[in-house]
Amino acid sequence: MDERAIDLLKGDTVIGPLIDTYGPLELQVADDPFERLVQSILRQQVSMEAADAIAERFFGAIDVSPPALAAANPEDLTEYGLSRQKATYVREVARAFHDNRYTKRYFVGLDDETVIDELTAIRGVGPWTAKMFLMFALGRADIFPVEDLGIRRAMTLHVDAELTRGEMAEYAERWRPVRSYASLYLWRSID
Repeated sequence: MDERAIDLLKGDTVIGPLIDTYGPLELQVADDPFERLVQSILRQQVSMEAADAIAERFFGAIDVSPPALAAANPEDLTEYGLSRQKATYVREVARAFHDNRYTKRYFVGLDDETVIDELTAIRGVGPWTAKMFLMFALGRADIFPVEDLGIRRAMTLHVDAELTRGEMAEYAERWRPVRSYASLYLWRSID
């Protein structure tokens, strides 16, 4: 874990006790940003168990690369458990990566808001998916995905059950510049 993150969060009344309970947590950064973005699409609005089962079938059966998926028939993709809508989204992401020649290096030089703007211009990629990309494809340390149900559940449990999303995001400002690490602890606390 980033020692700076522990130093910054250890004294926090919410995250500090979670660090004591769970020990150091790592921000697991994927080697392939395209695969990580596809994985986030598969995880949209389904349980982790369902998403993992679909991902195992999907990644184990086909070439998950921008050219292959851009050319794939959406109906063929549904054979691996993707809904028609998600099959379309995966193809849209593949086309964007292929046509724009997106690479990890391309995104590394962009600030968070620019990455979010660029990704959310792709059909099927919303703010949550873009933030998962920032955290788990680019390793950005200061992302707070308030759109995530698990984050909101943990905030309700550990901070205040009455907070709105905006208030949760405002509360999370105290964890800047390591909000991604605070998010890891919030997720872990409700696993």
